[in-house]
Amino acid sequence: MKAPWHSPVGVLPESRLLASVAEFTHHRDIDALDHSMVLSLAELIAVNSVTLCRRGESPQHPVDSIVVCSRKPDGGFVIEALDPTREGDPSDTLVCAMETLEAISDITDDGSSRLVIPIQREHTAIGALMLEAPDSLDDVRSMVEGFARIYCNYIALLNESERDKLTGLYNRRSFEQRLQRLLTLQRQKARGAAQDGEDKRRPVEEPSQLYLAILDIDHFKRINDTYGHVYGDEVILLLAQHMRASFRQSDVLFRFGGEEFVILLAAQDETAAHLVLDRFRQFVADHAFPQVGHVTVSIGYARITENDYPEIVLDRADKALYFAKQNGRDSVHGYESLTRRGELATPVSLGSIDLF
Repeated sequence: MKAPWHSPVGVLPESRLLASVAEFTHHRDIDALDHSMVLSLAELIAVNSVTLCRRGESPQHPVDSIVVCSRKPDGGFVIEALDPTREGDPSDTLVCAMETLEAISDITDDGSSRLVIPIQREHTAIGALMLEAPDSLDDVRSMVEGFARIYCNYIALLNESERDKLTGLYNRRSFEQRLQRLLTLQRQKARGAAQDGEDKRRPVEEPSQLYLAILDIDHFKRINDTYGHVYGDEVILLLAQHMRASFRQSDVLFRFGGEEFVILLAAQDETAAHLVLDRFRQFVADHAFPQVGHVTVSIGYARITENDYPEIVLDRADKALYFAKQNGRDSVHGYESLTRRGELATPVSLGSIDLF
C-alpha cells in the first residue's frame, strides 16, 4: 500500500475528500468496497488502524465479515480479512456498537484513542466502523459518520444487484466472488490450525472441507402447469426461507434461476456433508406446501479444492444431480462417491446449469 497522506484534522481539502469517496464507490464488488473504504479512511486520518465489519443475518452469528487496515512501521498500510467467528476484540466492541446503535469513544488499554461508529439503515445497524489512533479522534467524528452514511447507501445498491429479487438469496452473478471468499477464509483457518499445532498446549481442530451442492425441485414444470406460476413462485420462496432456517450462517445460498439453487457449505468430510444435505431433503419431502402439497428435491454435490475452477466444480455437482434425477429423484448423491463406485464411468450429459 502507498504511504498515507494526511492533513491537519478538520482542514482536509474538499478535493481530497471527494477523491476518497470516488475511489471506494467505484467498486462493484462488496469485498473490494470494504477494502477500499478502510484504506481511504486510513489515508485521510492519522490512525493506527481502521476496522469495518458487516452484520450477520442471525443473532447466533452477529458478524458476517471483518476487514482491518493497519499502519505499518514504514508508514504504509496492510489490509486483511479477519475470521468473523473469532471471540474478543475487535468483534465484541463492534457488536456492542451495532446492538446499542450508539457511537463509542474511549481509550484502549495501550493508551490509543478509539472511535466506533455504527452503520445504520432504517434504525438497524448493518455494520460498524472502528478507528484507533494515537491522538483524539473527536474532531473527525462527523467525517467518519458521513463516510458511514455513504457506505450504507452504496452497499444497499450493491446488495440489490447481488440478490435474487424473489428469494433474497444471492444470485449467480455473485457466485464466483463468494466462492473465492470462502476459499480465502479456509486458507486463513488452515494457517491458524497450523500455528495451533506448533503450540502443543492448544487443541487442533481438523480443518473442514468445502462442498458445492446443486438443488433442483423435482417436477417443477408440473407444479407450474397444474397450479400456475403464482403457486410455483410461492414454492420457490418458501423453499428459500426453509434453506435459510436449515443451513448455517457460514453456508452461502444462491438461486441460480428457475427451480435451481446452489449451496456452498463447509463440512468435516463427505459423510458429514451428505448428512446435512439429506436432512434438508427429508425436511422438504415431509413439509406440506400451501395448495401444492408435498414437493421433493434432488441434490448433487462435489468437493471444492483450492485449485478447482468454479465451472469444474459445478460440472461435477451437476453430474451428481443428473444421476439423482435419473435414479428416482428425491435423493442426494455426491460426485466423489459416485466416481468411486464407478457410477459415472460413462460420460453423463450436463443438466440445465449453464457453465461459465
